Amino acid sequence: MNISIIGSGYVGLVTGVCFAELGNKVICVDCDVKKISHLKKGIVPIYEPGLEELIKLNLKNKRLKFTSSIRAAVKASSVIFIAVGTPALENGEADLTGIENVARSIAQNMDGYRLIVEKSTVPVETCAWLKKTIVTYIKKSLKFDVVSNPEFLREGSAINDFTHPDRIVLGVESAKAKQMMTNLYKPLNRPILITNIKSAELIKHASNAFLATKISFINAIARICDKVGADVLEVAQGMGLDNRIGRYFLHAGIGYGGSCFPKDLEAFINIAEKLGYDFAILKAVKNTNEEQKKFILQKIKDELWIIKDKTIAVAGLAFKPNTDDLRNSPSIDLIRALIQEGAKVKVYDPKAMNKARACLSNVVFCNDLYEAAKAADCLVVATEWNEFKELDFVKLKKILKRPLLIDGRNIYDPKLLKALGFTYVGVGRGNA
Repeated sequence: MNISIIGSGYVGLVTGVCFAELGNKVICVDCDVKKISHLKKGIVPIYEPGLEELIKLNLKNKRLKFTSSIRAAVKASSVIFIAVGTPALENGEADLTGIENVARSIAQNMDGYRLIVEKSTVPVETCAWLKKTIVTYIKKSLKFDVVSNPEFLREGSAINDFTHPDRIVLGVESAKAKQMMTNLYKPLNRPILITNIKSAELIKHASNAFLATKISFINAIARICDKVGADVLEVAQGMGLDNRIGRYFLHAGIGYGGSCFPKDLEAFINIAEKLGYDFAILKAVKNTNEEQKKFILQKIKDELWIIKDKTIAVAGLAFKPNTDDLRNSPSIDLIRALIQEGAKVKVYDPKAMNKARACLSNVVFCNDLYEAAKAADCLVVATEWNEFKELDFVKLKKILKRPLLIDGRNIYDPKLLKALGFTYVGVGRGNA
């Protein structure tokens, strides 16, 4: 098929490249002219494993193009995906300005039937407004369909998530739209759920809110584990063996972050309030996540007593491994809190250093974890990068001013580290 993807951020770029890899002709659009210029040369603005290689391959095979012209993309495509950002407003609502602007541009440049697919994470009933906007601005009586096709891509594993999804959700209103979308996704040979549009819109927010709830729940359990001397890893394992619960997302730590969970949770709370429902559960999930960051700060204080003028090394800046995304990263919030307390902070991340330099000040940026740990009073592991799981602890102990390790992601064996002479502090590890 001839496809255009309007919006070349994380979701749009991965979606476009993967559709091209399936053999479609894809045009990726973005209003950022500099970004488009770089992408045409195979220079990728984000780190996502495997993405750069796929972009270069599909550019070479002429299945993938980049442009800043929505008009050109609409003229050349039968299927148009909208994947622009929907950032949070101050009141928690999703800012749908980008969606409306794109809908208007599509309407003004259509010259025949188009299938318009809403891919961005949006509040329920957005597709209805999308449809109204196109009807308002369309130049002549042309047929079109609007589809809701929410994305479930995780940063760090987005390509695999696209090619091997647990399910593909399609909210459709016509037989033609259903047929075109099922044909488009048929090569993946994965389960396809056909729903009405409003159900599809709700599935995305409901899914992310539930996953965030699991994380906040296990973090709350971790707090209790610390108080009674239990080990949250064992508790999570015991819970996860129940097929009704499952082990995924039962990982205690310093809290969730990223571009999806915090924004989507806030938006879902706001959606419910507009509909006259107080989604108190999600408000508690949000509050628990914020409290977890303070909990980690308190753990550091409990060990160092006075933070002012202490040197603290922080390993990991991205909100999760295998990405350079710093949006809503708990690590960044922790670093800012440490600086406010008067600490001297040294940082290292395998992929996010360049982006961190733009948003962090008064910190020392280091070339590796060992440089960050040298002469530090404490090492805090804030992101579970694989390279952090393979440290030379003998070397680490020698270069730290004091062998204090705050394991914010529970990736180490407490008994091993204690045997090596470390003071080990995990999250909910109790007397482990």
